Amino acid sequence: MAMALFLLYETAAGYALFEVHGIDEIGQNTEAVRNSVTDMNRFGKVVKLRSFNPFTSALEGLEQINAVSEGIMTDELRTVLETNLPKVKEGKKPKFTLGVLESKIGSHIHEATKIPVQSNDFVGELIRGIRQHFEKFVGDLKPGDFEKAQLGLGHSYSRAKVKFNVNRVDNMVIQAIFLLDTLDKDINSFAMRVREWYSWHFPELVKIVNDNYLYCKIAKFIEDKSKLAEDKIEALTDLVGDEDKAKEIVEAAKASMGQDLSPVDLINVHQFAQRVMDLSDYRRRLSDYLTAKMNDIAPNLQSLVGDSVGARLISHAGSLTNLAKCPSSTLQILGAEKALFRALKTRGNTPKYGLIFHSSFIGRASAKNKGRMARYLANKCSIASRIDCFSEKGTSAFGDKLREQVEERLDFYDKGVAPRKNIDVMKSAIESADNNEMQTEEVSAKKTKKRKQKATEDDMAVDKAEETTNGDVEHKSEKKKKKKEKRKLDQEVEVQEQVVDDGANGESGKKKKKKSKRKDTE
Repeated sequence: MAMALFLLYETAAGYALFEVHGIDEIGQNTEAVRNSVTDMNRFGKVVKLRSFNPFTSALEGLEQINAVSEGIMTDELRTVLETNLPKVKEGKKPKFTLGVLESKIGSHIHEATKIPVQSNDFVGELIRGIRQHFEKFVGDLKPGDFEKAQLGLGHSYSRAKVKFNVNRVDNMVIQAIFLLDTLDKDINSFAMRVREWYSWHFPELVKIVNDNYLYCKIAKFIEDKSKLAEDKIEALTDLVGDEDKAKEIVEAAKASMGQDLSPVDLINVHQFAQRVMDLSDYRRRLSDYLTAKMNDIAPNLQSLVGDSVGARLISHAGSLTNLAKCPSSTLQILGAEKALFRALKTRGNTPKYGLIFHSSFIGRASAKNKGRMARYLANKCSIASRIDCFSEKGTSAFGDKLREQVEERLDFYDKGVAPRKNIDVMKSAIESADNNEMQTEEVSAKKTKKRKQKATEDDMAVDKAEETTNGDVEHKSEKKKKKKEKRKLDQEVEVQEQVVDDGANGESGKKKKKKSKRKDTE
C-alpha cells in the first residue's frame, strides 16, 4: 500500500490542506510533475482540497505568517493538522507523510506532533501547482479577494519586518548636510550682495569689518551714515566687541566718500541684511541639529572624524548601511571618483584621499605621510561605521578609542613612539562601554527609586493628613458626647432633687393636717 501524501499550503487568507491521490496520473519524478501541473484537468484529479481554515482577521494572518517565516508552528496550525490528518499512534509507523515548502517549519512540526514531514523538489512542484490553481480549489472566494488579502498581508508583513527606529534615520543626516552646504553657498553670495549694495553708501566699512555676519549687523544698525555720531560709539562697541574699531567706524563715516541713499533704498538694504542674519542663525541651529542627529545615528564615527566629515561620508555612500558595507579602500577615496577614473584612464597616480581629507588628522600629518595616514584613518572609519550600523547600544566609547589610536599613529609617524595593539584598545573600549552602560542603568535606577520614594512620601503625608483630620473629628465628637452626658447627668440630678423636695413637702403637709385634726377633736 502506497503512503498517502498530504500537502500544507500557507496562504494570505488561511491554512489549506490538500490530499494527493494517484501520483501516477501526473508522474513520479519532479520533471514530469513540472510539465503537468499547468493542466488543471489532470492536476485537479490528483490533488484534492481536504480542508481550508481561513484567518479570522488581518492581525491573526500577520501573526501566523510571521511564525511560519521563522519556522515556528503555532497552536492554530497544530489544531488544523491534528483535526484533519490521521492520528499518529505511538509505536506504529504512520501510513502518510505531510509535504511542506519550508523545511524549517517541517522539522518543528515533526518534533512537536511526530507527523512525518517531507520537503523536497517534488513537493515544491506540487505546491507550485496548488498556488497556480488555488482559486479554483476554493470556490467560495470572490474574484480579487485573494489578491487583496495577499497585498494587505504583504504590506503589513514588510512593515513588521523592517525594524524602524525613528531616532536612527540616517536620511535626516543626509538632508541636513545637503542643506548646510546649500546654506553656506547662499549665505556667502547674499552677504557679498549686502557688502556690494551697502558699499555704494559706506564703502569704507568693507575694509574695517571682514566678517560677513558682523557686517550685516553693523549695516542694519548704522543705516544712514550721516546720522552716525559719537553718542552711538557705546552701542557700536557692543556689536563689534572693540572700542577702537567702533571709533574707527564713526570716523570713517564722517569722511566717507559714498553717495547718499534714499530712505526707500536704505529700508531695502536693512531688510536684506536682516534676511542674511536670519539665514546665518538658522544655519547655526541646523548645525546643532546635525550634531545631535549624528550623536544618535553614528556616535563612533562622529567622535572619530567629527560631525561634518561623518555626515558627508554617510551622504556620499547613500546611507549608513551602505557606508558600513564599503571596504576601507573604497571609503578612503569616497568623493574622489572623478580623479580615480581619470587616473585609471591615463594610467597616472590614483588619489590618496577623498572626503576624509577634510579631517584634521590628514592636515596634521606631514606631506610624505598623508597617504599612509589617510589609509589608516579610512580603516578606523570603516570599523566605526560598522559598529554604529550594527550595534544595538548607542555608545561613543569605540570611537573615542579609535581616535586615540589615530593620534598614536600620528605620534608614531612623527616621533617614532610605538602605538598600542588593536586587541588591547578594543578590550579597553568594550570595558568602558560596559561601564557606561552600568552607570546609565544606575542613574535610571536611582531616578526610579527617587520617584518611588517621593510617591511613598506623598502617600504617607496624605495618610497623616487624613489621620489628623480623623483624629480631630473624633476628638471633637468625644467632647460633644461628654458634654451631652454631663447635661444628662445634671438633668437627672435635678429631677431627683425635685422629687426629693416634693416628697419632703408632702410629708410635712400631712403632719400639719393631722395636727389640725387633733386640735379640732379636742
